[in-house]
Amino acid sequence: MAERPVSGVTPFLAIRERRGAEALAFYARAFAAQIMERNVAEDGQRLMQASLRINGGWIMLSDEFPEWRGHAEPAPQGVTLHLQVDDADRWAERAVAAGAMLTMKVGDQFWGDRYGQVSDPFGHRWSIGSPIRR
Repeated sequence: MAERPVSGVTPFLAIRERRGAEALAFYARAFAAQIMERNVAEDGQRLMQASLRINGGWIMLSDEFPEWRGHAEPAPQGVTLHLQVDDADRWAERAVAAGAMLTMKVGDQFWGDRYGQVSDPFGHRWSIGSPIRR
């Protein structure tokens, strides 16, 4: 049995347009995600469920299954996934190099972090923060 989260809150992302496998590859490049588990649906193409570890935390994802919900998934909105990391500049640069769009340049913030935001190619927003180094 694959390692899975056993406590806490784990975001479960629905990936639209049959791009689940692409999302796994992107998160590995952008955020150094470790793919812990990958299960393909009965159609042999879409991801039923995948588990990833990113910087000590968990994300789960699947392709969308409109035949089960009665409609396609809407575009992601209203949620930002936060990564607290050792070097926000480096993490944001790597994400952009992998194909994310920089939506807020990393900079020093009043609360004591270097902080910025990116949007991934699947519409999910990510904030990235690290302590300001003095």
